[in-house]
Amino acid sequence: MARGNTRQRIQDVALGLFAEQGYEKTSLREIAEHLDVTKAALYYHFKTKEDIIIGIFQDLTRPVDELIDWAREQPRTLEVREEILRRYQESLIGAYPLFRFMQENQAAVRELSIGLTFKERMLELSGLIQEPDFTVLDRVRCVSAIFTLHAGMFFMDNVEGDSEEKREAVLEVALDLLSQAHGGPVAGA
Repeated sequence: MARGNTRQRIQDVALGLFAEQGYEKTSLREIAEHLDVTKAALYYHFKTKEDIIIGIFQDLTRPVDELIDWAREQPRTLEVREEILRRYQESLIGAYPLFRFMQENQAAVRELSIGLTFKERMLELSGLIQEPDFTVLDRVRCVSAIFTLHAGMFFMDNVEGDSEEKREAVLEVALDLLSQAHGGPVAGA
C-alpha cells in the first residue's frame, strides 16, 4: 500500500504485524517500534489495537459498502447479480491484506466488533444475489458463490498458473453457481 499519512502508515505496519505474528501476539509497543515513533505518538492516532483494526476495516471495506449500496438500488436481475459478484471480487482483491489478517486471526476476529460487522455484510450481500422463495439448494449455491470468491483469494495461491487466469476461473465458478441458483444449466447435466 502506498499510503502516505501517519494514520495510514500505522495501519499498514500494524496489519502486516498482525498478519505475520498474530493479532494477540502484537503489542502497540512493537507497532510503535516498527514505525520508529513513541507509544505516545501512536496513542495520538489510536488508543488500542482494536481501534487500529477497526480503522483498517472501515477503510478497506468501503468498496464493499459502496457495492451493497449500489446493489440495493438495482433491479433484481441475474445480470445485476452477476455484476455484484464481479465487483465483489474486485473489492476482495483491493482488501487482500485485511482478508489475510481475518483468515490468519479468526479467533481474535470473532472477539472483535469487526467480526460481527463482517458477518452482517456477508448476510446482506448474499441476500442481494438471491430471491426470498429460493429452495435451500439454491440459497446454498448463492452463498457458495460468494465464498468461492473468498476461497479463491487464499487457496489459489497454492495452485500453479497465471494469477489472472486463476482469478477468472474462480469468478467463472462463482457465476456458474449463481446461474444454477437462478434456473440456469446445472454443470454435468
